[in-house]
Amino acid sequence: MKTQDMTRDYLATARTLSEALPYLQRYDDATVVIKFGGNAMGDDAAMASFARDIVLLRQVRVNPVVVHGGGPMINEMLARLGVTSEFVGGKRVTDQQTVEVVEMVLSGLVNKRIVQAINAQGGKAVGLSGKDAGLITCDPADPRLGFVGEPNTVNPQVLTNLFGDGMIPVIAPLGAGRNGETFNINGDTAAGAIAAALNADRLLLLTNVAGVKNEAGEVVTALSAAEVEQMTRGGTIAGGMIPKTETALAAVRNGVRACTIVDGRVPNAVLLELFTEHGAGSMIRA
Repeated sequence: MKTQDMTRDYLATARTLSEALPYLQRYDDATVVIKFGGNAMGDDAAMASFARDIVLLRQVRVNPVVVHGGGPMINEMLARLGVTSEFVGGKRVTDQQTVEVVEMVLSGLVNKRIVQAINAQGGKAVGLSGKDAGLITCDPADPRLGFVGEPNTVNPQVLTNLFGDGMIPVIAPLGAGRNGETFNINGDTAAGAIAAALNADRLLLLTNVAGVKNEAGEVVTALSAAEVEQMTRGGTIAGGMIPKTETALAAVRNGVRACTIVDGRVPNAVLLELFTEHGAGSMIRA
């Protein structure tokens, strides 16, 4: 798609150039890390729409970094291969056979699909995993879970070098252990660690819910770290939202200006969050 067409599409979303311009200028040379979840990937049309948004970010002088998940695709491949899994505390035990499948799906099928989609929209995406060029090194997150890792170091220079060449990094959430082992990393956790290492202006966690909701079921558009902790203690934030808010808190306490939990199913969700006054989802600050 031509740049003119992409601009027209964006202006239709943002309504007017006068509305969008201050927000475009606000993010000039900013670094934005986007976690693109397996459930948010949707169909080919949704993937193409997301890719156009990412290319437009680069064209307006934002440095986007895409960190993706792929849980549904991993589950499908494990089932096709007849690989059974054990679970500890609701979390999958990742043995050697399983981590090999995880790496094949994340670094291969999923990563290259996103790279191809971005490149098809005129971008210059490059796919890599946390194992490449020493980007992410890990320790075991829990010995009972096998090859599930927790980042201990992230080398931001790998990514800043790509920014200088106009590239868009697309990162599979894998890391290397101290002895060269492959570790699978939770996608939100990897995105948060990368955002912190880059001192990113924003971390966007794209998911399949509208954001953090209060007791009345209404999306809360702005939250402080203290408010998130209070809502978690009170049980308002629960279930699958807890890992996302924990990632957000860790990120904003380690140098990220703000983290927003966004419904990735909404068309142009990334652009709406960054470049409109009302934004989208729930923004968390320290």
